Amino acid sequence: MPHLLHIDSSVQGDRSVSRRLTARAAAAWKAAHPDGTVTYRDLGKDPIPHIHSGTVGVAMIPAEDRTPEQAATYALSETLIGEVKEADTVLLGLPVYNFGAPSSVKAWVDHLIVPGLSVDAETRDPLLTGRDFVVLASRGGGYAPGTPREGWDHAEQWLPHGVVMTGLVPRFITAELTLAPVTPAMSELIPLAEKSLAAAEEAVDALWQPARAA
Repeated sequence: MPHLLHIDSSVQGDRSVSRRLTARAAAAWKAAHPDGTVTYRDLGKDPIPHIHSGTVGVAMIPAEDRTPEQAATYALSETLIGEVKEADTVLLGLPVYNFGAPSSVKAWVDHLIVPGLSVDAETRDPLLTGRDFVVLASRGGGYAPGTPREGWDHAEQWLPHGVVMTGLVPRFITAELTLAPVTPAMSELIPLAEKSLAAAEEAVDALWQPARAA
């Protein structure tokens, strides 16, 4: 039975473009897989703890020697990695905050990098390959080639490297200039913002059309 893992990370609630895109994508996936099941996680509303000096490297500590906090950290990583392993498709909403990914997404990725769970402890082979990892990205500004801030989007640049050890390979659908409709200084960019969002929505709608046709 096909299974979807749907993850949101925006803190913008109903104003969030990335949530709008992930909701649209989840609906398209359900339409293409009417017998499928879904796990939903909201990192924006319910963030997971960051790894810190007391919890780093817990996989290398024998279970009987872990502190309660370390044991809880390892158990959380098991849960998060288990959610990915159960899924055929992973949807991640990825907004850009201060030119980077939300810290909640960084925490999620850090919990995914665990020898023995997502990476073979001996061979270092990735253990999360074979999943469709679709990232619905949004960014308030414009960072396309030729723009004044080309390359300033460090969320989309970082994520493929962040998860490479696990075997996950993200493919991005991105809407940019999302702040144009609510920022007077960007008002002349509203047509470009609308065009970018429309293109992203069109790409989302096409994601599972072959599966639906089959």
